[in-house]
Amino acid sequence: MSDPVTIAIVGAGSRGNNYAAGAVKTGHARIVAVAEPRPAAQKLFAERYDVPADAVFDDWRDMLDRPRLADIAVVSTQDQYHVEPAVELARRGYHLLLEKPMATSEADCERIVRAVEEAGVLLAVCHVLRYTPYSRALKQIVDSGRIGDIVSVEHLEPVGWWHQAHSYVRGNWRREDESSFMLMTKSCHDLDWLAYIIGRPAERVSSFGGLYEFRAERKPEGAADRCLDCAVEATCPYSAPRIYMPFLEQPHKNWPLSVVTTDRTIDGLMNALREGPYGRCVYACDNDVVDHQVVNIEYSGGVTASFTMTAFAAYSHRKTRIFGTRGSIEGDGETIAIHDFLTGPEIVDPGAAGGATAADGHGGGDQGLVDAFVEAVRTGDTGLILTDGRESLASHQLVWAAEHARRTGTVVTLAAGS
Repeated sequence: MSDPVTIAIVGAGSRGNNYAAGAVKTGHARIVAVAEPRPAAQKLFAERYDVPADAVFDDWRDMLDRPRLADIAVVSTQDQYHVEPAVELARRGYHLLLEKPMATSEADCERIVRAVEEAGVLLAVCHVLRYTPYSRALKQIVDSGRIGDIVSVEHLEPVGWWHQAHSYVRGNWRREDESSFMLMTKSCHDLDWLAYIIGRPAERVSSFGGLYEFRAERKPEGAADRCLDCAVEATCPYSAPRIYMPFLEQPHKNWPLSVVTTDRTIDGLMNALREGPYGRCVYACDNDVVDHQVVNIEYSGGVTASFTMTAFAAYSHRKTRIFGTRGSIEGDGETIAIHDFLTGPEIVDPGAAGGATAADGHGGGDQGLVDAFVEAVRTGDTGLILTDGRESLASHQLVWAAEHARRTGTVVTLAAGS
């Protein structure tokens, strides 16, 4: 395929815009259609990518009445609305780049995988952590046998105090009934990444955690229901003005301010915080997802891993320690410190690829994923896609098992092949 790969974006929010920007960056792809129900977001996206007027839709279902408009459909709607466009667009021959999580139920994930397999199209779930230069270098070191067999792993996701407040207390992923539980919406990346690095199937899992801080009973004395009305706002680390004001001075960063307001002025931000959800007190929201959780996993052969997700840290890259029979590794998302039991320490630097946030492209993962998928469609080299539908389904099943273990206080044994 010599012409640029064509792409339709279904859901022109933060993630849809990020993937679109990455896709056109190399010149190997162009955006030819968009489905987005919000008029302002739709208009902005269509103008940015010069989408023809007859390929701009309020509803993705309107695309179904037309001959296939593009080679790829990027499905980046809200989580609970993934399954229908994914299934129907796959049936019409679109290769799918699907935002994680695949869907909010195991049955719907299985529907997507079956639809893709029956249609013979490509699917990549947006597990962007697999595609960073850091992860690729780490995987190469592990697979080389440099540290022998992996025996145990410690993995930390520092969600970040302000990111938790933005996305999981005030934002779109604060409630399970409107999205899913925290381990799925945020940390399915991490359990998928562990499977990628360790390279073994998970067999048993346990988990503990809960919602510690962002509850009404933790509300400081004298606090109001909105930050702009609050007498103690100046001393609160979760103050909305304190979180969002600095982003006005960073016009090169779209997220997270783009989620709060399209008016990047002080007046625009203050109006949004006065009237919208992102100006609410974190102790007076309707959130119910956890703010800390640990997951313990036993893989085949007795290999173990522990994963910790916490809101109460600086927002940064994940941190990982890998312990093998011939050496160990400590990684911080940027550099890899190897301690070889024979030859001693060594530092590997895969090269800077950006910060950990969505605005920074997840350490090069967003661009790496898009480049790999576009090239796979363009050339037919499916080996460029680092996880297929069945692998993604298995990592999602591990997430559901871990959450069941947390809720029931049990150790869950996974079915063979999960």
